Amino acid sequence: MTLSDRLLQPARQRLAALPLPCAVQLPGGRRLGPAEATLRLVVRDMRALMHLAHGAIGRLAEDYVEGRLEIEGRLRDLMTAAPALLGSDPTDAACGWLARSLQGARRALWERSHHSRARDATQIQHHYDISDDFYALWLDPHRVYSCAYFAHDAMSLAQAQEAKLDLICRKLLLRPGERFIDIGAGWGGLLLWAAEHYGVDATGITLSRNQHAYVTDLIERRGLRGRVRMLLQDYRDVDESEPFDKVASVGMVEHVGRPNLTLYFSKIRRLLRPGGLVLNHGITAGGTDNPQLSAGMGDFIEKYIFPGGQLVHVGVMCDALARGGLEPLDAECLRPHYARTLWCWVDALEGRLDEARRVLGAHADRVLRAYRLYLAGSAMGFEQGWISLFQILGSRPNGVVESRGDRPEVLRAAQCPYPFRRDYMYRGAAGAPGRAPR
Repeated sequence: MTLSDRLLQPARQRLAALPLPCAVQLPGGRRLGPAEATLRLVVRDMRALMHLAHGAIGRLAEDYVEGRLEIEGRLRDLMTAAPALLGSDPTDAACGWLARSLQGARRALWERSHHSRARDATQIQHHYDISDDFYALWLDPHRVYSCAYFAHDAMSLAQAQEAKLDLICRKLLLRPGERFIDIGAGWGGLLLWAAEHYGVDATGITLSRNQHAYVTDLIERRGLRGRVRMLLQDYRDVDESEPFDKVASVGMVEHVGRPNLTLYFSKIRRLLRPGGLVLNHGITAGGTDNPQLSAGMGDFIEKYIFPGGQLVHVGVMCDALARGGLEPLDAECLRPHYARTLWCWVDALEGRLDEARRVLGAHADRVLRAYRLYLAGSAMGFEQGWISLFQILGSRPNGVVESRGDRPEVLRAAQCPYPFRRDYMYRGAAGAPGRAPR
């Protein structure tokens, strides 16, 4: 019996379990599945059939990027079918506690080596510097590359992104003249929104050369020089001599690495004045113990999209924040908002594929294949609860703090000026700029 014969039966079983009709075309013309199918997978290399038979959807995605598999049909239909291909929950730890502990120790060593200043800069530039024009094709006009906030169902993506920017500003109680820093400021959406609508003195940092140049030009053209600046800088090197009143970290913590989380939040504590606020907006893992999604999905993202990225459960995130010397004040899950945001991005990119190929130039087809699956697959992951998104608001306690090694301990925390009720966060949440309570 040949390898292909041994794979045919499990492949047929996978196809039969799908919620919509799907056919597979094998090399040589052999066909599996119904003649009339919503989806059609054309196998160019038998490794793709093996990955299908085993439910390794991350490996199937890699087969598609590398040309070993063609996918004919709508991405939304593909993502409807994908969860049924799996044989298990991709957020479950796949082994016993001892093997998991050894695996975790090896991964921790790998993670530390993958988060030096030089390597972090290279990894960030790998993702964000592929082409500003490419991102502009499918992001909103502010180029906000993070979860939007759909304050009401009729919102467009552009309106929902402005609602998110304003929600962050309200949660942070931004006031005119305050010193504000956005760690990992992207293309400047939050940085400029906070400066123009809330009157803060704003600093942004990034490791992306493209983003630094783009935002610096925006600052000049909008006449904001002097009270807004964008620095090409690692977060570990930000000057601590003049504390900030407020800190935002949006879509940044995913790049830090689990072993560095406490150090990251400890750095934020040192950047904040006593009583200052921090808003950490980041993707979190759906499972409590899995270091990445199984079935090859985590490996696909590591290889093609976010090298060096890692997600942790929100419980781990809050623990690291507290160990870093910050007091958690509020947490909000925006998981459904991110699924909708991603589908907006998918639809926008799918409508401009020819333009995307032109702006990407060399290797355009490979990059486009990776991003099409990444965006649609991420939307599915948020819908399934395999990954999530939390905004965590914290403060630097304005009491007595004693440092013991790299873990500051709060001995006596005075009353934080944070409001007793959280209704202030949602005033004006329909999209218009709000005002912080006085």
